[in-house]
Amino acid sequence: MPQRSVILVAEDEEDYVLLLKQAFFRANFENVVYFVSTGQELMSYLKGKGKFAHRDEYPLPDLLLLDLKLPGYSGFEILGWIRSHPGLTALRVIVLTSSDRVKDVNDAYRLGANSFLVKPYDFEDLVNFAKLIKEFWLRRSECPETSRDTKPLPPIQTAEPHTKSETNPADDSR
Repeated sequence: MPQRSVILVAEDEEDYVLLLKQAFFRANFENVVYFVSTGQELMSYLKGKGKFAHRDEYPLPDLLLLDLKLPGYSGFEILGWIRSHPGLTALRVIVLTSSDRVKDVNDAYRLGANSFLVKPYDFEDLVNFAKLIKEFWLRRSECPETSRDTKPLPPIQTAEPHTKSETNPADDSR
């Protein structure tokens, strides 16, 4: 991934946003980091709508840090929405939440999260987290291609179930 990859953080706690900004600074982030605070604002950013329409100023992120407890739309709803749009299905999404409930972990992965992390609140742990993001997700991990094509994917077509021939029930050759 290029050194100047774009990170989008969806986080509604203002105090945590300030801590993240300080941790990214302390970890020597050279990346552009944008912050949104609601599910609707996140979807508008990804669609390039409203104040996010200028794509040069608000490019698609290479990595999304997603809180599960956002106002408006939950992180689970956002994950489902992202994975249902062709241009965004490959977007790398790290759930970053205060929840450590197994159900939340399972649901997030089922909906397409690439990773699930419990928010560190100790500042040194947060700096180490930022360094981990920088080293693994921004330097070592390859970034897939994404686009602002946010038309929903068509439903998956399933094949008709294979049935045995009515004339000869033992005939499985079809």
